[in-house]
Amino acid sequence: MIFLAIAESSENSLLTILTFVAVAGFALIHIFAGKLIFLEVVPRSRWLSIAGGVSIAYVFVHILPELSKGQKTFEEKYILALNFLEHHVYLVSLLGLVVFYGLEKLADSSRKKNQASGEGDTTEPSIFWVHVGSFTFYNTLIGYLLVHREEQGLWSLLIFTFAMGLHFLVNDYGLREHHKHQYKYVGRWLLAGGVVLGWLVGIATKISEAAIAVLFAFIAGGVVLNVIKEELPEERQSNFGAFFLGVIVYTILLLAE
Repeated sequence: MIFLAIAESSENSLLTILTFVAVAGFALIHIFAGKLIFLEVVPRSRWLSIAGGVSIAYVFVHILPELSKGQKTFEEKYILALNFLEHHVYLVSLLGLVVFYGLEKLADSSRKKNQASGEGDTTEPSIFWVHVGSFTFYNTLIGYLLVHREEQGLWSLLIFTFAMGLHFLVNDYGLREHHKHQYKYVGRWLLAGGVVLGWLVGIATKISEAAIAVLFAFIAGGVVLNVIKEELPEERQSNFGAFFLGVIVYTILLLAE
């Protein structure tokens, strides 16, 4: 019994160390992604399309099935108080998608307004703070979920880290395109700090399984929108073959676990 407790404690310590390595990697992606010149091309870099495919595969093959379990957990615990939210987990995913769609339209409109008035190809300062502030909160949630994933263990950590790391790469590209120097000098540091803050809060606190499911649901909706809005616009000239490759390879990897 003592040996089992020691073994479990050692495994938890190792996972904590690995989550620290992962969150440091997330932060570095935001800090240094702007130096990856090969991503700044049209047609869209195949690497960004592959990254988007991996992120989408992770949501549909891993997160959504877990949300189904989370829905059952919520119903079992809160059915009397919140039975009107029978499908609440999926509604939260929808909310995540709608919120980030609204933020994208807000940033796009602000950028076009500045272009039309000759004030540069970037967003207004107020919109920058709203947009980047929202993504900082989004990163904070992901940092928290890095510690409190719905499935614990090394494999779960690895697939989460890889998918979210590539997702951050896609997000960083889009945010830099919208906000230019504002993102370079302020935004990237806020996003890097956000994911680290989430990890620190995750180390210090723990919430219920139902709450974890809700957070994952919101993130799932955000991931879907943030990838699709980068891949679909005609001016991106996205690489469907690379996107499809990312989806297929990561789906096979997830199903083989």
